[in-house]
Amino acid sequence: MPKKYIVRLKKKELKICDEVIARLSGSSQKVRRAQILRQANANGPCWTDEQIAQAYHCRTRTIENLRKRFVEEGFLIALNGKKRASPPRSCILDGEQEAKLIATRLGKPPKGFGSWSLRLLADQAVVLEITEAISHETCRHILKKTA
Repeated sequence: MPKKYIVRLKKKELKICDEVIARLSGSSQKVRRAQILRQANANGPCWTDEQIAQAYHCRTRTIENLRKRFVEEGFLIALNGKKRASPPRSCILDGEQEAKLIATRLGKPPKGFGSWSLRLLADQAVVLEITEAISHETCRHILKKTA
């Protein structure tokens, strides 16, 4: 079956791929993408997807997706990948709520407690109506950002 998306690298793009591979610059994903694009180049080695998958320990679907991204979105996006449009999960607290949580942590703990624990702080945030519900892990992330 003939390929629908054919990779044809220009000299400049080929040079960028070679530099990324030689220097191992960027993430491991970027290096692998550069290697795949280099081998899939119709003006060069023109390996089959199966050969590339075997050589670089990935699936043929990965190579097909990379070819498609190269043709539809361009070389730089194929090489570097795309940033997410939005984070996988939105922020639970806004800046004002985070400030109230930090201020609570800096104050004295309730009677009967020697210091703030994360679970105690999460419970207190609900009692003080800073938020409807919060986990101790979210409290840890917020305090870690500011510590």
